[in-house]
Amino acid sequence: MEPNDITLYALSTCLHCRSCKEFLAQCGCNYTCIEVDKLEGAERKAVLEEVKNLNPRVSFPTLVIGDTVIVGFLKEEIQEMLHSR
Repeated sequence: MEPNDITLYALSTCLHCRSCKEFLAQCGCNYTCIEVDKLEGAERKAVLEEVKNLNPRVSFPTLVIGDTVIVGFLKEEIQEMLHSR
């Protein structure tokens, strides 16, 4: 799976985000992690707009696998999406 296929929008202080990162690592996934709270200025604003388009509630973690958006650390759903690719 290409790293560009999976993007995790997370907060560095969020326990659910941390669990999601650990789970993706256990699955051996290459993914891009964007820690939104560590961004500043225009970059932060642009990324928050991206997240808002994917997840109108702008909650974290927001995980994008291909064309599928998973909001929250839903282990079974994530595992299902990873195995179906």
